[in-house]
Amino acid sequence: MQELIRLLQETFSDKLHQVILSNSRDKDKVLKVKIRPVLLKDGLWFQESAYIGTKVFHENYSADDILKKTAAYMENQFKQAEIETAEFKAVVLVSKKGKMTVKKQAVKTQGATKDLSHNREKQYILKVDKPVGFLVDLGIQDKDGRINKSRYDKFKQINRYLEFVRDVLPYLDKNKQIRIIDFGCGKSYLTFALYYYLHEMEGYNLSVVGLDLKEDVISTCNTLSRKYGYENLRFIRGDIATYEDTMDVDMVVSLHACDTATDYALCKAIGWNAKVIFAVPCCQHEVNRQLKSELLAPVLKYGLIKERMAALLTDAIRANMLEEMGYDTAVLEFIDMEHTPKNILIRGVKKEGMRKKGNSEKLKLMTERLHINTTLQKQLANGEEDETNEAIQ
Repeated sequence: MQELIRLLQETFSDKLHQVILSNSRDKDKVLKVKIRPVLLKDGLWFQESAYIGTKVFHENYSADDILKKTAAYMENQFKQAEIETAEFKAVVLVSKKGKMTVKKQAVKTQGATKDLSHNREKQYILKVDKPVGFLVDLGIQDKDGRINKSRYDKFKQINRYLEFVRDVLPYLDKNKQIRIIDFGCGKSYLTFALYYYLHEMEGYNLSVVGLDLKEDVISTCNTLSRKYGYENLRFIRGDIATYEDTMDVDMVVSLHACDTATDYALCKAIGWNAKVIFAVPCCQHEVNRQLKSELLAPVLKYGLIKERMAALLTDAIRANMLEEMGYDTAVLEFIDMEHTPKNILIRGVKKEGMRKKGNSEKLKLMTERLHINTTLQKQLANGEEDETNEAIQ
């Protein structure tokens, strides 16, 4: 056992490639274990992947803890261990009587150091260790550009959002001023990021308006905007449903607007013929209240399942309606599900010849059978009726 401990002390370092424990004594417990090093925000850890039945369970451990756990595995559970590091390879075999045999062989040609980053180092649009004013003031970075560990998920979310924005740059005319409305901007992490990326990094001439109901939030955001010298970024207090300031908008953003506020934002965007639409819906209650189906009654009797089905149906209807209005529409994952279940982003890009009128009858049939009539459907139907009445007059 002491020989095994000495081997494991050499094994669990940044030179480790992987450890595989196999040939389980008890097939009803852990069938196999894989261990690899991962470099996380707070240092070097070792990730255990335990195969139990058809499932895999992941857990991160310190070097001391994974050493103790591996030794216990070899003493009580597994008959074989294969170890591969940058310096050596080793095999540990355990006989039926419990005798351990260790075979170790040096690696003749040591390869490059293994990438230890968890899912590999991400190349973010906003760089780590490069301070950006609004990120510092919002507590995401310190003055040296280091990311606050408790706000790392927010930093990743901002960069993920900018990746989506980067994808639509070909549809924004760099030879004119781009007008953007951000409905329900809140504390405006993403509004500032959008302005910084498009204006400071990509050189677009912008006019951006952030709209929110909270007076204190609007005041703070305007103060920060002036501080950074963002002359064409302003914030105003207002309601999405009644906002009527402009008829010339290139991009409409609605991130985490509650319930039917997303529908009003989409309706405004369609009415303005906006070239690009981004919507990340938040809480959705309207369809949950309406949804009825005898066929789905065994499913809908569970409140949580009904709530999630209603949310997915709502977003699917929104995406179909955008397609009907001439938008090339995609439903995308905004951030990892582990951070929030509200992670769907609806992206629409206006294109000629994209109107999918065939959706209309199928969507109408589905919504009638489920007793659904969303705010967006009603708003767009009213708009078509108004156009028809004007044509008759």
